[in-house]
Amino acid sequence: MFLTLLVVTFFIALIVSSIVARIFAKPIDDILKRIINDTISSAWAHYLQFAIYVVGISSGVRIWSLENYITPRPNTAPVELTRDRWVLEVYRTIIESLQGLAWVLLVFFVVALIAFVIVRAFELRHKQAA
Repeated sequence: MFLTLLVVTFFIALIVSSIVARIFAKPIDDILKRIINDTISSAWAHYLQFAIYVVGISSGVRIWSLENYITPRPNTAPVELTRDRWVLEVYRTIIESLQGLAWVLLVFFVVALIAFVIVRAFELRHKQAA
């Protein structure tokens, strides 16, 4: 039963990460093309897509939490996987994946905003100098 839960939470986290990666693919690509303006921007976009998957899956599949189902605490039995626990674990997987992805995207967009301001300042200086 534990192995099934592990596989199910992995696939749910993968699906959530895929949806988020698809939703943000074009904005990420546009931002990186604007800031970097070179062919390397597509490599950075691919790397960020990879990071989205890694963070989404690792946030959603909480190994330390799932260990409660196989490792007994002192003087207690392992937690039993009931239907209610399954629902709770699925919900936690979705929420934790989204939370991890929100942090990754927030950091990216803050750094991208700072980079955009710097690029824009250089463009304005260049126009004034010309």
